[in-house]
Amino acid sequence: MAKPTGQARAKKPRTRIDAALAAQETKNSRHWQAEFLAALAETSNVTAASATAGVHPSRPYKLKRADSEFADKWRGALCEGYDLLEMEVLHRLRFGEPRDGDAKFDNATALRLLSQHRETVARERAIRANADVALVRASLHQKLLQIRDEVLARRAIAAGVSTPDD
Repeated sequence: MAKPTGQARAKKPRTRIDAALAAQETKNSRHWQAEFLAALAETSNVTAASATAGVHPSRPYKLKRADSEFADKWRGALCEGYDLLEMEVLHRLRFGEPRDGDAKFDNATALRLLSQHRETVARERAIRANADVALVRASLHQKLLQIRDEVLARRAIAAGVSTPDD
């Protein structure tokens, strides 16, 4: 029997991770993350990646919201996935695809997907490049402060003034 139109679908209750359990989660209990991220890069599909890692799909989503480092890795895996899809499409367009193969590959859909997500991927790459620049700048700033301290110490020694390190 079909549902009457206009009847709203019942919402499922949200899955909650017990705070005590979340607090106990360590690197050892997060063994699924590397497998999940690798599968996400390969498939660009959260449900498939969750199945590969052996976790419910809600778990990676919850961790992504709670852990910015995991969220960064997630976005990196998706960027890698789009790179892989792009390379696969290029290969198929250059060399064709076997006609006897069981699985058909929809080049048009893949190209549409790539074009729709081009801006997202470009933005993520720019964010990563800016993060790298910020790390380099912070490192250079620390090095300059260290050199400045050394120069001031040498000047103080040359002037015959004791330094705080003495």
